[in-house]
Amino acid sequence: MSATAATVAFVHTLLGPDHYLPFVAIAKARSWSIAKTIRTTLLFGIGHITGSIIIGLVGVYAGIQLGALEWLENTRGSFAAWMLIAFGLVYMVWGVRKAYKDRPHSHGHLHGHVWHVHQHSHHDKHTHIHQKTDGVVAPMALFFIFVLGPCEALIPILMYPAAKESVGTVLLVTSIFSIVTVLTMLMTVIFSVWSLKNIKLPRLERFSHAFVGGTMLMCGCSITLFGL
Repeated sequence: MSATAATVAFVHTLLGPDHYLPFVAIAKARSWSIAKTIRTTLLFGIGHITGSIIIGLVGVYAGIQLGALEWLENTRGSFAAWMLIAFGLVYMVWGVRKAYKDRPHSHGHLHGHVWHVHQHSHHDKHTHIHQKTDGVVAPMALFFIFVLGPCEALIPILMYPAAKESVGTVLLVTSIFSIVTVLTMLMTVIFSVWSLKNIKLPRLERFSHAFVGGTMLMCGCSITLFGL
């Protein structure tokens, strides 16, 4: 069952774009260091699997029917997906609005007999205020949504079948699933961020937050429409 747990965790994580794309987008938009990206992804990964582990252990040892737990996990998943859609939409609109305010303007001034033209953004003077608050609010909201999202494969495919053998088997497959899930998230995010670090698109840079919101919106829709 160890190999099954590792395989299920790996495939489940890769097929779910919400496990890595939001972190890649945010890290790129906010110019996070690799260390901060790793810490954030690790924290989110642990939070993501903890809820399902607790529910699964309670269900297994309290004798709750598997169908009831599957209903609970599906309900959690649908709620988290719609929250991700809503948050992604709001964040994308905010990002578009921010990009509009940050658009460069050209102004000409006559200094003596010389005409000078310079560019600036009217939003520049407010940037330092918003960066601090926006840098905290968005990841915290995403963390809350991510913790609500279940690991759909863990309980029915691994924990309940393992419970027929022994407590040790349940703990073993749960541990393997958790470790492989988090490691897969980390490897995917780090590789993606590293691959994108040298890609510079100055004209589109001010739309980076809109892109983050669009990514979350897309991930939420993929969960709702395709069950990813």
